[in-house]
Parts: sequence; structure tokens; C-alpha cells
Amino acid sequence: MSYKLAIFDLDGTLLNTIRDLADSVNYALEKNGFPKRTLEEVTKFVGNGIRKLVVRAVPKGTDEHMTDVVFEDFKEYYGKHCADKTEKYPGIDYVLDSLHKERCRTAVISNKADYAVKILCDDFFPGKFDAVYGERESMGIKKKPDPQAVLAVLDEFKTDRKDAVYIGDSEVDIATAKNAGVDGIIVSWGFREKEILIQNGAECIVDTSQELVDKILG
Repeated sequence: MSYKLAIFDLDGTLLNTIRDLADSVNYALEKNGFPKRTLEEVTKFVGNGIRKLVVRAVPKGTDEHMTDVVFEDFKEYYGKHCADKTEKYPGIDYVLDSLHKERCRTAVISNKADYAVKILCDDFFPGKFDAVYGERESMGIKKKPDPQAVLAVLDEFKTDRKDAVYIGDSEVDIATAKNAGVDGIIVSWGFREKEILIQNGAECIVDTSQELVDKILG
């Protein structure tokens, strides 16, 4: 079918942000005397927001106060360096241009801090999205995989669940689509191996930008 609204995850779906995330994590860890993490470790830690990323990155048993200090250092550094090494995945501009040509609305929902989501979307996709939202728990909207963020966008665009599709790259995104009652498409080029996606119940996995366009536009 052809969807009227395509809602995208950001990290691992539209942008490969992992090197900037890893650099920021390791800056904050090293500044506070903690051992650095490998790129592979940071990749496994992402998906549930930057606070959870830092909680997973600090050594086991680190107290909450020290975790807060590392988190603040991470945020300060990442705010300045979030686009240093980040890159678009191949074909993403083609996907968005194809959707706009067919009048399919587009939005971004991320668990990443709202300021970083807006910076990155402005830098890499100026004018390409109808709505862009990062983490908004201070506004009473829980992070994914809670469905609230998706449902808020559906309400904003007055779109029925059947007319919307959610696109992501991880087990968090699989659960988000299911929890929101919308169709989900999972891309294989992100931060999780295909086997893990299948184990977590992914029913529709695409390997190329053309496959993604075909699935969204029918």
C-alpha cells in the first residue's frame, strides 16, 4: 500500500552517527578518569537515548552522581561535535525526494536529545522533514519504544494508524511500531545485525534505499 506519513528513526536509519557518539562518550569517560569504550561497545549501547547510553558506558557500580557528571560532560561535548564524523547513509536523499514527489509526509522521532536531532536534521536534511522531534520526556512524552511519540505525530498530522509507517534500524524500533499499532519497516544498514532484527520480531526488513521507497509508496 501507499502510506501518507513516513516516520523515521534518526541514528542508524538516516544517519550514521556512531563515531561522533563514541568520541563524545570517550571524551566524557576519559575526562572523569574512566576507561574508554570501543566503537563496537558504543554501538551496542545506543538505542534508548543518550542518558541510557552514558549509564551503559560508565563502569558497573558507578554511583548516580558520578554518572550525572559524565552525562553533563557528554552533552556539552556532543552539542559541539555531533556532526564531525556523522554521514548520511547512501540513498537517503533519494528516499526523501521520492516520498515528497508523491506527497507522502515525513517526520523524525528520535530518543536522542532534541537539540542534537534538530541540529543534525538542519545540517543534513534542510527542509526535508515536516516535523522533527528528539526526546521530549519533559513534555510528558515517553521515549521509544513507548508509543507516545509516534501517536503524538499521528495526531499532529491527523493521520490514521493504517496510513502511517514507522522506519527504524533496531529492536527498539521494532517494538515502537508494534506498540503504536502502525506498520514497521526495518533497515538492515544500521546499528544492529540482521539476525538480531529477525530474533526481535522484525517482519519487514529492507536492504536498499530503493526497497525502502517501494515499501513506503507501494
